[in-house]
Amino acid sequence: MARKERVSKVIDGDSFRTTTRKNPVRLANVNAPEKGQTGFSKAKKQLTNLIQGQEVLIDTVARDKFRRSVTRVHKGGKSVNKEMQKRLKK
Repeated sequence: MARKERVSKVIDGDSFRTTTRKNPVRLANVNAPEKGQTGFSKAKKQLTNLIQGQEVLIDTVARDKFRRSVTRVHKGGKSVNKEMQKRLKK
């Protein structure tokens, strides 16, 4: 079941925090560069521009080994996951 939540902080190009969750949220099927890797800053900036401070619809599909919710995220009826996949391929 999807829930509306507000994004409080983007961590990198595929994970972020919300105002209501204790653990970070990770985008399902998105693999952005980690801190220290080439493209990290660009990926983080792109996700920040898409969702920082915004209300998004979060649908949890799994949990990862770090206890993050692995999710499908939508904003304004559009998939944030698919948009980030496109942006990371460029």
